Amino acid sequence: MLLRDYLSVQQIDLDLEGDTKEEILRALLGLLKLGDRSRDTLLRTLRRRENLGSTGIGRGIAIPHCRSLVVNRLHLAYGRRLDGVEFEAIDGRPVSHFFLIVAPPLEVSGQYLPVLGRVAQFARDAEVPAILESLTTPDELLDLFEAKGI
Repeated sequence: MLLRDYLSVQQIDLDLEGDTKEEILRALLGLLKLGDRSRDTLLRTLRRRENLGSTGIGRGIAIPHCRSLVVNRLHLAYGRRLDGVEFEAIDGRPVSHFFLIVAPPLEVSGQYLPVLGRVAQFARDAEVPAILESLTTPDELLDLFEAKGI
């Protein structure tokens, strides 16, 4: 299982629109190309998850994630907002890099937790925030995942 297997260039936005947590979550969900009702349901689910504790893990990175019946497979998206957005991250700093993970409640492949773990492991690498800031095309993110074997 590689992160690249769950991500395409259409699910990567290096100039994400939004100035608030809510706007960022909406923009990330837009990358999944789901219907309006599905997006609204997922937004409510992500809000509930964020109310439990921010998915902003520090160093400018957040991994909003949830499970929902509105999807039938795991979805991954990446968005970047270089200005940074207040996301209540654990280090109190603005977040610029967002990895969205959405999966059904029960999935045969059981990839939700492994994908979440791989993204978190990738994000812990000290050089990752600077590399993510230097990306100029979505393909470069996919190449980065491939180079790191994730």
